[in-house]
Amino acid sequence: MRVCLLASGSRGNSAFIECADSRILIDAGLSGREIERRLATLEISGEELDAILVTHEHHDHVGGVGPLARRYGLPVYIDRQTHAMLPNLGKIEKLHYFDPGDRFSFRDLAISPFTTTHDAVNPVGFTIESDEGKIGFATDLGLPTRLVADQLQSCRVLVLEANHDEQMLQDGPYPWPLKQRISSRHGHLSNRDSLRLLEEIVWPGLEALFLAHLSEENNCPDLVRASFSKTLEQCGHNPQLIVGRQHKASFCFSSSSVIVSN
Repeated sequence: MRVCLLASGSRGNSAFIECADSRILIDAGLSGREIERRLATLEISGEELDAILVTHEHHDHVGGVGPLARRYGLPVYIDRQTHAMLPNLGKIEKLHYFDPGDRFSFRDLAISPFTTTHDAVNPVGFTIESDEGKIGFATDLGLPTRLVADQLQSCRVLVLEANHDEQMLQDGPYPWPLKQRISSRHGHLSNRDSLRLLEEIVWPGLEALFLAHLSEENNCPDLVRASFSKTLEQCGHNPQLIVGRQHKASFCFSSSSVIVSN
C-alpha cells in the first residue's frame, strides 16, 4: 500500500493511491503534465495508472482529469450530476457513473463513495478497501456528519481535511462573504471540527493520517501538526502524521504488510 498527496490546497488537489495491483488517482486538479511530474517523484508513470476517481466538480479537483484520461485511456469514475456540471471536460472514452452510497468494485478494490457537505452539486468522499486494509478520503466538507464519521471507521490510512484555523480566518484578508462561505456547513472543515471528527474515528489500527486542503492564508502547517499531534497523544495513538502541501508532493506513506482477516 502506498498513499501520497500529489497536491493539496485551494490551487489544486490530487491523491495517489496504490493497493495491491491497482494504482489510482483521487481527483486531478493540476495540469496533466504537472501531475505526471509529481508522479515521477514516486517513480510512477502515467502509463501505470489504472483509473481516476472524482469527488466533485470544482476546478482545483478536475483540471487534469480530461487530459490524463485521454492521454492514457484511463477510466473515470464520477457522479452523474457532477459530470453534468463539467461541459468542458471533453470526451472520456471510459466513463463510469456511480451513486453516492452504492459500493462498486474496481479490479481488486471495493470503493464506497459517500455524501459530503460542500457547495458542489453532489460531492463525495471515498473509502477504498482491499486485502491491505481500508483507506478513507474526506476533504472539501463543511460539516463532519454522522455519515462521514461512520464511513471513516477502521481506516488504516486516513486523508482528512484541516482547512482553516477559525481565528485566522476571521482575522484574515478575505472578504466577509468568502469567510462566510468557507466557515459554513457547505464550506471547508476547520481545524477544530476536524479534530473533533478525528477523536471519534481514531483507533489503534490507524497507521497514517494525512491532513489535507490547508489554506495558505488561513492556516499554518506548524499549528496543524502541533494540534493534531497533541490530540493523538491524548487519545493514546501514534499514527504517522503527514501534512499535505500545495507546491509539491507530500511524504509518501508506504506499507507492504497485508491485513489478514480472521
